[in-house]
Amino acid sequence: MADDPFLDSALLNGARAGTSLHLPWPAPGNPAALIEFATADEWRSFVSSLSLPSGIPEIVSAKFRRAQMLYFLAWLYNDLIKAGEMMALATLELALNDRYGDKVKKRGAYRSFADLLKYMVTDGLTDEKIPMVRRSGGSAIGFVNGNCEPSLADRRNKQAHGDPFDGLPVGGLLELVRDLIAYAYRDFVKQ
Repeated sequence: MADDPFLDSALLNGARAGTSLHLPWPAPGNPAALIEFATADEWRSFVSSLSLPSGIPEIVSAKFRRAQMLYFLAWLYNDLIKAGEMMALATLELALNDRYGDKVKKRGAYRSFADLLKYMVTDGLTDEKIPMVRRSGGSAIGFVNGNCEPSLADRRNKQAHGDPFDGLPVGGLLELVRDLIAYAYRDFVKQ
């Protein structure tokens, strides 16, 4: 995405001059690190590094790029990270419906996001297969299968229904969603 105008640093030039952006985000060997971005270019590079791999259907990739754009614009308005999280979780739900929808029992008009996430574990997902977890340590499976609260499904539901107490960014959420989508489409991803 280096030459892609999608995340154009010119949009951010002059904003936050002299002010760094600090975020909770998993770092090598530390699943609960606080990372700092001193410049808009550093932030752009970081957000760009979280792109989906090639081979994933364009409808999923396009929605994920929207989540990236919201994160990118959070350099200007920090609260946009929360909108980016919501878009990332919506993209994950789309991807899981595509990949596992025919394997998960439908409740009413829709398949449960929680059930789609749980199916990922049935499909062989482990912490060792999540690149972010391998890099930083910790565990994400409990947040995928619902054994830890708030689960990814809980987070999506609370955000979608206007949880007034959901204010801080969820460290590493965009990266985790990217890794889960890549896992779901692992047979399609170009190596």
